[in-house]
Amino acid sequence: MSVASQTVLAEDLEWKIELNRIWDVLGPFPIHAREQHYLSPSFPLNLSEPIDLTHSWPSSYADHGKVHWSTAEMDANDVLSVSFPDIRWHSLRATEGWAALQHHAVLRGTLTVHPPSSGHESFPRLLVNLVQGSFFTILPANAAERRLMEPEWYAGNIYDMERALPRAVPLPVPPYLKQPTIYHLFVSGDYEIRLFGDPAVQGSEIPVQTIRLTVELESVTHSLVHEPSQGFLCDFVDGMAFGNALGITLRSISGWWTVSNATAHDAKITLTILRDTVIAPSQTRVVPLLLAQKDSFHLPTLEVDLAVTSDEGVTRTIAVTVPVTHQSRWTPSFSQPIKATYINSSSIATAFLVVPPILQSPRNPYPPIVALHGAGVDIFGQPFWTQSIPRNKHGWLVFPSGRTSWGLDWHGPSARDVWTAVDALFSILQSNKDWKRWQIGSNPRVVLVGHSNGGQGAWYLASRYPDRVLGVLPAAAYIKSQAYVPLTMSRSGHYIDPALRAILESSLTPDDNDLHLSNLVDTPILAIHGGNDSNVPVWHSREAVSILQTLGARNVTLKEDEGQDHWYSTLFDNDRVQNFLNSLLTKEPSLKSETTNHFTLTVSDPDASGSLRGWKIESLLLPGRLARLYVNLDGGGFAQVRTSNVKSFSLDHRLSVCRTAQIGDSLIRFSPGAANLTYFTATGGTAWEARTSLQHVTPHPQYRVQSILSFPDSILFIVSNDTKALSIALRLSNDLLLYHRLDSEIMPESKAQGLLKNARLPRGNIVYVGDARSLFVQEILSQKRTAFDVKGSVLELNGQTLDASGTAAAFLHPHPVAGQTGNSMLFLLGNSPSSLERIARLFPIRTGVATPSWVVTSALTDSIGAAGIRGAGVWGQEWEWNEALSIWVV
Repeated sequence: MSVASQTVLAEDLEWKIELNRIWDVLGPFPIHAREQHYLSPSFPLNLSEPIDLTHSWPSSYADHGKVHWSTAEMDANDVLSVSFPDIRWHSLRATEGWAALQHHAVLRGTLTVHPPSSGHESFPRLLVNLVQGSFFTILPANAAERRLMEPEWYAGNIYDMERALPRAVPLPVPPYLKQPTIYHLFVSGDYEIRLFGDPAVQGSEIPVQTIRLTVELESVTHSLVHEPSQGFLCDFVDGMAFGNALGITLRSISGWWTVSNATAHDAKITLTILRDTVIAPSQTRVVPLLLAQKDSFHLPTLEVDLAVTSDEGVTRTIAVTVPVTHQSRWTPSFSQPIKATYINSSSIATAFLVVPPILQSPRNPYPPIVALHGAGVDIFGQPFWTQSIPRNKHGWLVFPSGRTSWGLDWHGPSARDVWTAVDALFSILQSNKDWKRWQIGSNPRVVLVGHSNGGQGAWYLASRYPDRVLGVLPAAAYIKSQAYVPLTMSRSGHYIDPALRAILESSLTPDDNDLHLSNLVDTPILAIHGGNDSNVPVWHSREAVSILQTLGARNVTLKEDEGQDHWYSTLFDNDRVQNFLNSLLTKEPSLKSETTNHFTLTVSDPDASGSLRGWKIESLLLPGRLARLYVNLDGGGFAQVRTSNVKSFSLDHRLSVCRTAQIGDSLIRFSPGAANLTYFTATGGTAWEARTSLQHVTPHPQYRVQSILSFPDSILFIVSNDTKALSIALRLSNDLLLYHRLDSEIMPESKAQGLLKNARLPRGNIVYVGDARSLFVQEILSQKRTAFDVKGSVLELNGQTLDASGTAAAFLHPHPVAGQTGNSMLFLLGNSPSSLERIARLFPIRTGVATPSWVVTSALTDSIGAAGIRGAGVWGQEWEWNEALSIWVV
């Protein structure tokens, strides 16, 4: 985009914009990955104050400890390359490694909006696409106007996600009708190794942020539009749908819309909308449609009519044409990846890829091979990943999407996506008599394969669900995010109370693969790593294998390919790897064939963990800390069991030969006709009680805010009557769709109150955005199910009044409707617009943002990050105040 380039979106839209090539840049400042979610995106600037381009700012990266404003120029491809060649990066890196390359900068651009010659008052809004920048905001250039405004920060497409839509952004103040209006566009630029890589690979010592930015105009009309790039449909094999889901994406330009029905033109196809889809102004939602067939379908497109109604009562039909991909059925000599779809729960349509085996399934089906892609790999647009693993003779190759090309690093909803894809494949094959001959088992054990971030995901899934895994082949995998790039350059680390830091970082424990490797001591593992990997250093795989060997593992091997980099074509396509895979598929061991006489099950989050040899930890005595179950077997069906931080656990007798167990002081015998599951609960001291159910035990709380993403249904945002709350909900809804393909509904508080009164709030997790003056908030918190309460319209926590200016809180709460015990609620409450903006940036869009069950922030977080937190903690066993893992900083 040139200095005076103009973008006109429609012939009748005469507004024009200019984005200046030259940008002002301030930086660099030390920062660790994800710290920008606590710090102000404009750090160290206060945007309500005039900006002095001659002023210098403290930074330990610069000679003499000061950095000054500089400039950067946007090129013809809308790319802004931001670097600081005067910084002695080599010297910093010599002692601090990759951590020293990570840095923060503030960028300021100038945007000019020209009015139409007619001078009409139909104001446009902006469509902004920021790629590989953290956040952006648009403010008036006039300092006096800016002083009265609170910036609204929009998340950029920091991962350069595929098929991303631009952000619809209203102008902060209306433009002039008779003269040009100047605005300033501020961008938080944050260099992360995972995003931009090691500059040394490019032969340079200087890290460079490459940020792409486009800005266009959009006329605001009361309409709903189809976004074809965001939808999907399964492939048709010999005319039959390989799945049962169709996703059609609609975006509201303006107004509230409800999608209530869908009809296919062809009578061979039946479409069912499982529940009405409400779309808020400027929101984008994928409408999930259940697809059924009466006969084979061979047309190149599927014509669909959607019935929609506006908030003004106007009903219309949106006609959508969906391209259809047809394939012939696979044969032993030929196959190509097949796109499969299914509906997760009742509201989220999902797609994945599969490659059939060469041979049909025998009476006892072979297990599938599940392959997890690396970060940034779009399995639907980049065929190299499905081509990298040779077609297997016996096992289906399953390629989950992980929700998106980055997802949540194969944790949370991305992990759930793996297991639901395998279950969906079973259902798809069962739905067609010709495909049944290629069946997989129901709820089968799998072989996990993964590369890079997918290799890390293979470690994660295998160590959290060991009974579902036959073997693991992690390639070029890192252990955990804190080990990939250390947090040593943290700004908050210079100010934070160590006890507060410990509680915050306890929320990262469920992601720490090394702490859970005891669960894989008996699992066959072949770890692969290029000996000269410039992306994920080879020491990660060496260390993971070393940990397992220290724990007593005998069937773990490291294949270090000397001289190879992060990716090479023979990574999986070689005899050693293929022989390892085939040995697992053709010689499936029984779960009851105990390979060692003792093992340790390690769990940090029971909701995101499965069983080991049938033993499963159900709840913890002290949430937020590790729990362990130590089991010693004598070979004759007797187990000696010790526990650490375990409140309750279970044993699946179908997966174990245990007939008698000594648990603490309690000797428990199992009769031959006992139920499949036995539950054990601590009754005091070292005594335990056996039960057939945990139905009378209070469901344990969620331990970190990130858990709000893990339920398979849509997330419901309930917003106060404040426009700020609606703006935040719309931004977070957009982030969920972009980063995780998660659906969300936005509901005004007035409607939610009526549904709450009648216990009719929809299934799924809830996020409330607003403040403590809300009657909806007060009604729920008056139940006193957590330590938060409202007194005189002011939020309180465990008797502490949260009335200081700039205070905000994010906290998990039980779902307000009885019976929805698996769901929870997240409150985002602020006592001012700035505090609400601040707390909203902690919503868990990315992994690695340390937020336990509850956190209270102050205005200080803008300048010192997490050190500005007033308090944080993890709820106790029954959502109560947990003194051991709570801290209040005066």
